[in-house]
Amino acid sequence: MSELLNEIDAKSLENAKRLFSSGEIARIEIGSLKGLLDIHLYLFAGLYPFAGKIREQNIKKGNFRFANCLYLNEALAKIEKLPHSNFDEIIEKYIEMNVAHPFLEGNGRSMRIWLDLMLKSTLGLITEWQKIDKYEYLAAMERSPINDLELKTLLKSALSEKINDEYIIFKGLEQSYFYES
Repeated sequence: MSELLNEIDAKSLENAKRLFSSGEIARIEIGSLKGLLDIHLYLFAGLYPFAGKIREQNIKKGNFRFANCLYLNEALAKIEKLPHSNFDEIIEKYIEMNVAHPFLEGNGRSMRIWLDLMLKSTLGLITEWQKIDKYEYLAAMERSPINDLELKTLLKSALSEKINDEYIIFKGLEQSYFYES
């Protein structure tokens, strides 16, 4: 099973890099559910039958249950309407989308790209994910629905104005995939 996941991750990471290098990333809607669905589809098309589709099953990670699938579409509609006009709003929207967890698999990888698109379009910044320790990030994400200050501080410390630097973008994608291993 882990060999299959590693193969899927490797192919998906190639797709993520191609999303940027091809310029297709510029066609993604910023901060919208459609944009997130398009990112997920681009990353996982041909790898998962549910690529780009909202889940219809309940899921959990550890003891945390993500949004119930019966109410997921309603929750996603509300999240989509949340503003993303400054750093705090962007991170709050990101946290809410993480709680919703719209996909069966690939939420984190898709949502980190979605987050960076909002940061880039609104603030002219992206996250240098390679500067953020995996375990600090995962712990901050786990606590973020209760207190978002830790996550905001962690992300703010890794922001960069080098929004078109392929090295930073690609290293960030690799780090993003490392968080999931």
